Amino acid sequence: MDDDKLIKKYFYKLSKKNPSSLYLNDDVFFDKKRELVISTDTYNEKIHYKNLNHPDLIIKKIIRSSISDLICKGVKPKYIFISASINKFLAKHSNFVLIINSLKKELKKYQILLSGGDTTYSKLTSFTVTSVGFAKKIIKRNKTKLNDIIYVTGNLGDAYAGLMLMNNKIKTNKPAINYFKKKYFAPNLPFDLYKFIPKIASSSMDVSDGLILDLERMMNRQQLNYKIHLDQVPISNKLKNLIKQNNFKKENFISNGDDYQILFTSSPKNFNKIKKLAKRIKIKITAIGKITKEANLILNSNKENLIKTMKIKGYLHTFR
Repeated sequence: MDDDKLIKKYFYKLSKKNPSSLYLNDDVFFDKKRELVISTDTYNEKIHYKNLNHPDLIIKKIIRSSISDLICKGVKPKYIFISASINKFLAKHSNFVLIINSLKKELKKYQILLSGGDTTYSKLTSFTVTSVGFAKKIIKRNKTKLNDIIYVTGNLGDAYAGLMLMNNKIKTNKPAINYFKKKYFAPNLPFDLYKFIPKIASSSMDVSDGLILDLERMMNRQQLNYKIHLDQVPISNKLKNLIKQNNFKKENFISNGDDYQILFTSSPKNFNKIKKLAKRIKIKITAIGKITKEANLILNSNKENLIKTMKIKGYLHTFR
């Protein structure tokens, strides 16, 4: 059983009396009356990070991945709460200096305030980060409309390449390793787009678990599907070179998660507006497909549908 099925089977019914929960079918809690938006995420050693060799980078990643949930809703994160289960190794003074210095930089970069949390001891470490913001309106995950254009920000796949390289699953030159490793630990959030998402998007979420899985979550509970053109899905030049050098397939890199870009849909009438906006705020925004009533399609350059042959559609936690 994966985490989506677990939530639906055991927790969904408990949320039905609380509309602010969005029935556990979105990235955030939204109390419209109080204009309050909250998200929470947990990160576990051996699952979300392999080891504690770079505690400063781990903190950087968990902060960015947490506030990403608010950014994609069109909400500026204001407060964060961090709870940590810490072991003896992480509690060393040298490690805490790295953690605090990294945390300071992230708080300053995104103008957010550390506001509380908790600490406990555990042999394996974990962090839970709660992000809080305020908004009169959010853009929900499941409000797509027929013929909407599907957009994604930034590039996809670099973080997964970084993970594969750190796990010695693939090889490349040192400059490329450093590039992909940085993309894994420090995703380049499209932060300033939060101001414009409410004006241009009909639905929005972040790409945290992989493009295809997150697209299918976006389609959830709607009588709609997606049509994606693989050639239009943006990847970096370095990833293009890595794929070419190793004879890899692009589709195996774009849906493995940890990208923390924004996936959103918008009316075709906004196409030129979005193109101009991307240029003005210097955020890469790419149209990769459209919302249809046909069966889900991921078309390659030969117009073959890859949906049935893709080995991985995204990352899911499995419980049994």
